[in-house]
Amino acid sequence: MEHHHHHFTTLLLHISALLLLTNSPLFATAIGINYGQIANNLPSPQQAVPLVKSTGANKLKLYDANPTVLKAFANTGIAFTLGIGNEYLTKLQDPSAAENWIQCNVKPYLPATKITSIAIGNEVLTSNDTSLSGCLLPAMENIHSALVKFNLDQKITVTTAHSLSVMETSYPPSSGTFRTDLNGVMSPVLDFLAKTCSPFLVNAYPYFAFERNPKDVSLDFVLFQPNAGVVDSGNNLRYDNMLFAQIDAVYAALSKLGHKDVPIQISETGWPSKGDDNENGASPENAKKYNGCLLKIVKQKKGTPAMPDYEFDIFVFALFNENLKPGPTSERNYGLFKHDGTPAYDLGFSGSSGGGSSSSHNSTGTPSPPFNFPPENPSGGYMPISSVERYVMRIRISIVLLSGVGWILL
Repeated sequence: MEHHHHHFTTLLLHISALLLLTNSPLFATAIGINYGQIANNLPSPQQAVPLVKSTGANKLKLYDANPTVLKAFANTGIAFTLGIGNEYLTKLQDPSAAENWIQCNVKPYLPATKITSIAIGNEVLTSNDTSLSGCLLPAMENIHSALVKFNLDQKITVTTAHSLSVMETSYPPSSGTFRTDLNGVMSPVLDFLAKTCSPFLVNAYPYFAFERNPKDVSLDFVLFQPNAGVVDSGNNLRYDNMLFAQIDAVYAALSKLGHKDVPIQISETGWPSKGDDNENGASPENAKKYNGCLLKIVKQKKGTPAMPDYEFDIFVFALFNENLKPGPTSERNYGLFKHDGTPAYDLGFSGSSGGGSSSSHNSTGTPSPPFNFPPENPSGGYMPISSVERYVMRIRISIVLLSGVGWILL
């Protein structure tokens, strides 16, 4: 065990030396990474710091407010989006509970740790628990009011992440609209985001389009590879990749509700490096193409066809493979790094071997501790990508077919 620790420390020193010798990170433009911890074999947060730096990322998104992580990344300049799980929404109807959450999970770590945003719940409007929809906006408002009370509202935004299944229409992109049955909740949420200058978060996975229909969906189109593209008949704009089409569909939906100025943030996107036999496209080669091209696009500051000046604000899913996530094999293989700190596939950045022993916060998938204390276990708001809701999303999202039939909804 002692030799193992020495080996890991030595490799971390090598990474640090490489970073010091490099004038700038590999990807100079900002990229974010989702830091999930549903595993019992991950490197410690302290060991994760140089791994994150080796990617050039300067933003991390958590699904909770893990104190060990927040302390480990103090004075690194890494900007954090904290998560509040869906299980807390009912409690946050009480303004004092919201103030308590800020007191316990935000204030103790400022200013050493850079906290810039709080995401309330995850895919609440399309979750199986429909009772939570009415709790979302009051929870967001109460957290924002607590930030105002502590003079933090100018530094920390409040938002929530949605799945693409909030879309009624997303093909072609210019026809994008939100589901009419969600308008009663979505419109006030958008009003709140506009008023507080907060972004609209959406989880977008082109992978699912190909995985479900590999014979009809162009792999090149979903992997940012050269292809003929598809023309949107509504505005004559040409799309050569699915992610841009999904983003512009959301932009069109926001515009139709009078909120085209609300910035869009891709809070999750990624590609699994391994899957079951029936999970088409899950491979290290495809994961390398998707995330590698995505990182290049961010670096180039290349906007979408409908938003050519759009500066990408994207969080890749995820930092590590997480061995305790339920569902098919792909669920446990979205990481840029394996559990031992080595890259899951070559994207050109450093890695280190020898995963550290896990602390109690990520050793199980048990519920979070009492609300008054900083949550240490994985949040219930951290939904498996392959959840039932996600399968519903697969049916609802528009899929681009490049076999001559144009835009089609599956």
